[in-house]
Amino acid sequence: MAIEMLQIVGIGLIATFLVVLLKEHKSSVAFLLTVFVGCIIFLFLIDQISAILRMLQKVASDTNVNMVYFETILKIIGIAYIAEFASQISKDAGQGAIASKIELGGKILILAMAIPILTAIIETVIGLIPSSRG
Repeated sequence: MAIEMLQIVGIGLIATFLVVLLKEHKSSVAFLLTVFVGCIIFLFLIDQISAILRMLQKVASDTNVNMVYFETILKIIGIAYIAEFASQISKDAGQGAIASKIELGGKILILAMAIPILTAIIETVIGLIPSSRG
């Protein structure tokens, strides 16, 4: 893992240096390089993401967690990461307003997906509260 991190940092620093040099003369190429390097770094992480997902699935099945909730949580995490990635690319392009809308869209989708989980939690908590019958 340390070697992978060094590779990611190396690629990131080299790209940063190149982007700084290119930005003055070829800003469109600099932006494309930024996006390209972001995608390359993401591809470096695919194996780690797969290992994490397999481990989480094993833990969920071993603990008898309802797979619907588990899958929903994974989708929520995915939406958060994708929204963050897209938002950062928009900010790099100088489009802060679009980045804000991407973030808002991600938050709304996360909330919409979380409603069944929140409902289940509320119902569980209410079920634990002793009822007072007069």
